[in-house]
Amino acid sequence: MRTLFAAALSVILIASAAFAGDVGPLAAGKPAGVKQAQGVDNTTLFVIGGIVAAGVAIGLATSSNGNPGGPVTLTTVPTTTS
Repeated sequence: MRTLFAAALSVILIASAAFAGDVGPLAAGKPAGVKQAQGVDNTTLFVIGGIVAAGVAIGLATSSNGNPGGPVTLTTVPTTTS
C-alpha cells in the first residue's frame, strides 16, 4: 500500500510540472488578473470550517458510549512462610 501511494504521488508531481508548460512573461499594458485574484476571499470560510471540524473531533473524542466499568476491588495475596 505504501509503494502504491508513493508511486501515485510521484506521478502526480511529475505530471503537474509537465502540464504547467512554459507561460512566459506577461504582456505589457495588459491586465494580469490581479483584481480577480484579490476579489475571491475564502479565508473566513476555511477558518470557520476548521473550527467546526475541530469542535466535532473534540466532541467525538470525549464522548462516552455507555457506562464506565464498575468499581475495581483491590485484592491482596497472602504470603506464607514456612
